[in-house]
Amino acid sequence: MPQKDNDQHPLLSTGNLIKSSVLAGIFALLILITTILPAEYGIDPTGIGLSLGLTKLANPTHAEPTQPATTEQTDETQKHMIDIIVPAGMGLEYKLHIVKGEKVKYSWQTTGGELYFDLHGEPEGDTTGYFESYAESTVDTIKGLFITPFEGSHGWYWENKGNTDVIVSLMVEGRFEIIGLK
Repeated sequence: MPQKDNDQHPLLSTGNLIKSSVLAGIFALLILITTILPAEYGIDPTGIGLSLGLTKLANPTHAEPTQPATTEQTDETQKHMIDIIVPAGMGLEYKLHIVKGEKVKYSWQTTGGELYFDLHGEPEGDTTGYFESYAESTVDTIKGLFITPFEGSHGWYWENKGNTDVIVSLMVEGRFEIIGLK
């Protein structure tokens, strides 16, 4: 039976205090490794931070273009150019709204390494999560032309599987509305 002090409160033994302190330390270390390091510093030794989206919190400025985009408009088409940072170990999307049947010419190249990419579209108004991929690969430069099979958002998902940030220089020419980074 635990001892009681003068006010009739039970006293914990030294062994119980040590066990409680060790368990609190293990719990604190677990929180540090799985949430604080990924969210604050982008360090994710377990991968849990990436799956929970916490690593995005460490570098919020990387979701912004590296410089202002430029867009040139003519009567028929527009030409849009932008540089975007894809952070190490992360992915992001850049989207355009395009109507059905439009031809879109594009090219992009990277500074800093290859990226996995998926050029795809999502139909306007669709709530099922459907998307259609037009091109998919891991490269550092590509150019092409696609004709949109439906109206909706169309664009690129880039994933940087490397250890350093990569800059994408994107040029798009056609008729579209810019949605931007997602």
